[in-house]
Amino acid sequence: MRVCETMTRDVQVAQADDTIARAAELMAAHDAGVLPVRDNGRLVGIITDRDIAVRAVAARKGPETPIREVMSRDVTFCFEDQDIETVARAMGEVQLRRLPVMDRGKRLVGIVSIGDVAVVAPEAAAGGALIGICRPGGAHNQT
Repeated sequence: MRVCETMTRDVQVAQADDTIARAAELMAAHDAGVLPVRDNGRLVGIITDRDIAVRAVAARKGPETPIREVMSRDVTFCFEDQDIETVARAMGEVQLRRLPVMDRGKRLVGIVSIGDVAVVAPEAAAGGALIGICRPGGAHNQT
């Protein structure tokens, strides 16, 4: 099965110059914990509800803080035509619960989550990804 068959297509996107308050508003309105971030039409980051809590609130940054100051800049993504089992393995290796999905022209077309993987991928692929994601530490550790 390909990623495009299970991903969420209606993805809300924030702009790098938006405030973290705006990001939180979008997350609340769309029941999302993550927003891809664009700047001049290009994907430049990801902001999560945890980024807002740990990198902004815990650091006593105000609601008018630009997203670019607290977002994760190292964006790992997958392509819509990739095999879901391959993507599940990659999610486990890089310890990410969600990946932006791009078309081959590198335009954002969706987002895929570990939950999406669990619904469609064989148990071994989904379980292996979850085990990898849950390992302590890693490149995306907030500390």
